[in-house]
Amino acid sequence: MVHVASIVPISLTVGANRIVPAVAIPHPLGNPELPEDEERKLRLNLVKKALRALQVEVEIQTVFEE
Repeated sequence: MVHVASIVPISLTVGANRIVPAVAIPHPLGNPELPEDEERKLRLNLVKKALRALQVEVEIQTVFEE
């Protein structure tokens, strides 16, 4: 499982094993202030990062930041 989280320390506290930092609390997978094409790229990149995180074997909690 991958936890896409706006507040990474909370994810660490609850024991999530794969954590992908999100954009912001009200809009974790996007930014409505961006032009539509840029927001789409942002969302797509976050989802791709989460899918890549699923492919990685982890022994300890891991935050996937690029």
